[in-house]
Amino acid sequence: MVASPARETSNPAQVAPAPYRVSVREYRTFREQGFLVVPGLVSAEEIAELRRHTEDLMQGRLPEQQGTRMGARDPRADTGTTMQGLEAPPEHLSPEEKAEYFLRIHMLHRKLELHERYLLHPRVLDVLQALIGPDVLALQTMLFLKPPGKPGQGWHQDTYYIPTHPDSLCGAWIAIDDCDELNGAMWFAAGSQHEPVYPPKEGRQYGDRALGDIEAVGGVSNPDDAQNDLTRIADRYPQLLAPARAGDVVFFGGHILHRSKRNFTTDRFRRSFVGHYCNARSFTQWGAGRPDADGGLPAGVDPVTRMSNGLHILARGDTHLPFARPRFGTPCAALLSPEERREQREFAATMMGDMDSGMMDPAMADPEVDHDDDED
Repeated sequence: MVASPARETSNPAQVAPAPYRVSVREYRTFREQGFLVVPGLVSAEEIAELRRHTEDLMQGRLPEQQGTRMGARDPRADTGTTMQGLEAPPEHLSPEEKAEYFLRIHMLHRKLELHERYLLHPRVLDVLQALIGPDVLALQTMLFLKPPGKPGQGWHQDTYYIPTHPDSLCGAWIAIDDCDELNGAMWFAAGSQHEPVYPPKEGRQYGDRALGDIEAVGGVSNPDDAQNDLTRIADRYPQLLAPARAGDVVFFGGHILHRSKRNFTTDRFRRSFVGHYCNARSFTQWGAGRPDADGGLPAGVDPVTRMSNGLHILARGDTHLPFARPRFGTPCAALLSPEERREQREFAATMMGDMDSGMMDPAMADPEVDHDDDED
């Protein structure tokens, strides 16, 4: 595992926890069923910090929310894909009504130190390094609040929204509250990680269109099974509920079909912090956006290929592709020098057979050596 640079802190939630070592059983479980629940990966103190943060956010108490207010709307009309920004809820509402104004918020790691820190949580990265690494790029954060009565999200595949090449997307879902069937825990179609990514009938989302007989789908993420074409794909597989206790982390690949249902309770939230990651040597254009009126793209996006790797944080390992540094200085591989990162990958250069003798004992791989034999 890659060591992160040390940082002094007085916050107990920021003290580096002991590294987590994925077991062979866990590794196999992830490969066989497409998802893995790691119990207690995030500490109770950290979960308490996340709970306080979400409560402050929903009440509009964060410093970053001051001076901005959401417009009035009917939160009962929210769908499973409704998103909010960082604005405070309308001031005249009761605390309970303010909480109902939130369902999920994306990409707050670019605005809040706390979100960057949990995106780069060392023990979450330990697991990802074993499952998709050794090089890990941190792409996205989502904060789900899901108050009582809020809807779920229908069957979908995350790679449909966030393609990477080679395909290495993985989500890490940190449970802030205990979650079960009543308050909207996730469901997985176990084994569906072997399915291709089904392209849309309409729209710009990704799909494995090169397959000769692949079906285009509509209604992706729609919680109404009758309107979501992925339902018939999910029905081929055992559909497993993934209950989790606060502090558990659910890891799942980009192809597996998954969903959540409505929070049926009247008094329980289902809060979670979700990060998405890929191998740092995978190319992605996700997050590049469309060119502006002058043809310009965000800084960090390659103007020719529209590669967006330069927008995303190198969390572990090394890469030959661009990457971003953390805006708030959270320890990660992006802050190491090239020499320090190179030291972490030297093992890959040493496991090479001796080409002269034909033996497969470890030897240094030297790309400058000519191994061609001129003799017949």
